[in-house]
Amino acid sequence: MKDEHALYDHVAGEGNPIQGSPLIEVCDMVKYFPITGGVFGRVVNHVKAVDGVSFEIAMGETLALVGESGCGKSTVGKCLTRLIHLTSGEVRLGGQRIDNLSDTGLKPIRKQLNIIFQDPFSSLNPRMNVEALIAEPLRNHGIVQGKAERKKRVGDLMERVGLPREDMSRMPHQYSGGQRQRICIARALASDPDVVVCDEAVSALDVSVKAQIINLLMKLQADLGLTMLFISHDLAVVEHMSDRVAVMYLGRIVEIADRDTLFSEPRHPYTKALLSAVPLPDPEARRERIFLKGDVPSPIDPPSGCCFRTRCPIATDQCAAERPELRSIRPGQKVACHHVGTEQD
Repeated sequence: MKDEHALYDHVAGEGNPIQGSPLIEVCDMVKYFPITGGVFGRVVNHVKAVDGVSFEIAMGETLALVGESGCGKSTVGKCLTRLIHLTSGEVRLGGQRIDNLSDTGLKPIRKQLNIIFQDPFSSLNPRMNVEALIAEPLRNHGIVQGKAERKKRVGDLMERVGLPREDMSRMPHQYSGGQRQRICIARALASDPDVVVCDEAVSALDVSVKAQIINLLMKLQADLGLTMLFISHDLAVVEHMSDRVAVMYLGRIVEIADRDTLFSEPRHPYTKALLSAVPLPDPEARRERIFLKGDVPSPIDPPSGCCFRTRCPIATDQCAAERPELRSIRPGQKVACHHVGTEQD
């Protein structure tokens, strides 16, 4: 059987952090969703989807955000692109704070930020043909004037993502899943953005189609200098796609490092458990599997102190009493764990 890893081409960098001033800065991002109850619909509690997340992304860099389902990855991407409002915290794009902008003030910023969703079929209007779908951001932002010029721009975008321009009159249901995702990518590129958030953009695709879309995204990033937040639970894809990786658990980042360091020397117990579950392409190779006890706690009532302590094999009383801060343990690697660097690590 052909190695799945061989399906992915190294079109972008080699996984090293890109130097330079950060284009994206997220500081202590918090997003709580209210839970209402009673006759009057009062707020009785909150779902703590994102609980104090901070990171930076340099221009031209790909930061991967990984973790189990429900850890808050997609919420971070939607808050970053201002599809939903933050509860608290700051988001800066090119040094400009954008989390507190009104809808009017945000409109010119939206050209610079775009998102590609997981399900291409539900994110495309079934009543619009491909030309109208891709041209929508061109009209909304007044990027191209005139029908002829707009049609030419749509055709160019279709060819860039591997679709024939002659098919722009077709409807979304006439395309396969991979082709529909190419339409979504073309639409995301229409406004010539600086930042693209890929929210599980390849998880709904077959392996061979997934490889084609990954290679396309990497080529587009290299050609256009895109900055990307790549949200995924597929660590095999992340290893080939990213420059740095941030690991989330229950709304918090527990480890962040460059790709090579994280995959070769993970330090947080949760990161080690995640990586131990990644299948190896060599059937003769063996890896010690780390099984976590218990279930993921509810984000409505997360544990005190370290959010991972209820499943952690090295948890102590200190973990229940104190929330560990994300601290640097070596250049380019940060971990939120009281016991990293001690004999218990």
